[in-house]
Amino acid sequence: MNQHFRISNLLAARLAEQGLLLPALLRLAGLPAGFFDQERILATTAELFALYRAIGEMSPDPGIGLKLGVEERIERYHPTAVVAVCSRSYRDALQRMARYKQLTCPEQIRLTKAGEETTVEFVFTAAEEIEPELLVDVALSWILSVGRRGTGGQIVPLRLELARHAQNRELLEQHFGCRVRYKAGRNALVFRDRDLDRPFVTHNEELLAALGPQLDNELEAQTKGLDLGEQVRHCLKRSLAGRRPTIQDVAQELGMSSRTLQRRLGEASLTFQKLVEDTRRQLAHHYLRQSTVELSGVAFLLGYEDSNSFFRAFHGWEGTTPGEWRGMVAR
Repeated sequence: MNQHFRISNLLAARLAEQGLLLPALLRLAGLPAGFFDQERILATTAELFALYRAIGEMSPDPGIGLKLGVEERIERYHPTAVVAVCSRSYRDALQRMARYKQLTCPEQIRLTKAGEETTVEFVFTAAEEIEPELLVDVALSWILSVGRRGTGGQIVPLRLELARHAQNRELLEQHFGCRVRYKAGRNALVFRDRDLDRPFVTHNEELLAALGPQLDNELEAQTKGLDLGEQVRHCLKRSLAGRRPTIQDVAQELGMSSRTLQRRLGEASLTFQKLVEDTRRQLAHHYLRQSTVELSGVAFLLGYEDSNSFFRAFHGWEGTTPGEWRGMVAR
């Protein structure tokens, strides 16, 4: 996965349109004065968070994140967003965005189905601190705007879940068209699962055929440099939430049979079980650093059936409980 975020060259102009003075904004964020002058603007997760915290501090508009998350002019869309709008349905669009997100940043779009509901959330995989509330607004507003554009406004979430304390409820409920649940264990949009299958009126098979293979080739080129173990871990990180992926699931995503994957792992002195546990341990550290994620939520995100199974595994890794480990790293 790309270790830097690619920031659109159009962001500076959009911030200026919102009345923000860019030199002062960059100073507040601790970023170089020429940050927006680069031909290719790249930022680490920490730099991205600093930028959006500064935007939130400087702007008097509580809805600025919602506005930045919506782009009406399709000529300003990134190719990934164009592919999403041209998809067959909202589910197809979400799956494509989740797949191609790897090309641009260390961030995942995670889809989790539970009964008749499907949850969409963003996970900043390299984060060592809680993501800024403004950035959450941008991400969730953007993901909903794709669904609304594709279905002609027919997509309406069931609810918006936010980890923050209650604020700006009326503004958020008006924008998202659903009720807001505050002090949740995550930042996510929840939809009726059947609504994700609404067809897109913007479906364009010709554009999909033109852009999709190009993005697939970029993705293949990016992952080709990874050894097999890293490729498997990469797949596991995208699919652990709420379930435990099988070797058949991962093999299919890597374009090989489970028998071939098993053989190649053996040749590399690796086992699928060990890679699953290594990935869970790495993600456990990441989630436990996010103070808003409850321990039961961490267990779910790692694909454990219950909290006790997670606690036993974590104690085996670290010799302490998840709660005690979280307390130590927070000091």
